[in-house]
Amino acid sequence: MAVLALAVTSFILLLLVFWLWRRTRKLGRRIDALTRGAEGKDLGEVLDAHLDKVFSMSAEVDELTVRTAVAEANLRRSFQRIGLVRFNPFEDTGGNQSFALALLDANGDGIVFSSLHTRTGTRVYAKAVNGGRSETALSEEETQAVRDAMAGGSARTSGAA
Repeated sequence: MAVLALAVTSFILLLLVFWLWRRTRKLGRRIDALTRGAEGKDLGEVLDAHLDKVFSMSAEVDELTVRTAVAEANLRRSFQRIGLVRFNPFEDTGGNQSFALALLDANGDGIVFSSLHTRTGTRVYAKAVNGGRSETALSEEETQAVRDAMAGGSARTSGAA
């Protein structure tokens, strides 16, 4: 009876060893498939190479994060809000050849240019703008150009002033 129990136990253990051997072979094939193209490298070497790539990519992402922050800071200071108003300041001249052009950054800081066109010449004026307001008095057209720029920019044409 003890011999029969030992034989059954041995048979079960033999089946278990066979099953484990097959699983180990499958796992070995999967590892070989993962390391294919690694030219004789074992899994540890392949994983080390992948970790090196991950660390390299992480360093590049960190560098790009810094560069993006610098670019965003510079962008805030660039002209990104533009307002243009064309108008005719004098009834005796034809067309809307005069204009007020507001060039502002994200904070509403910048400059507003005015050009008054007459038959005898053109005069250009510039006024500083801080936070969407000017310390110097603005004409109606200049005020409208700044207002348009602060609202996202547009071009308008108005009649005589």
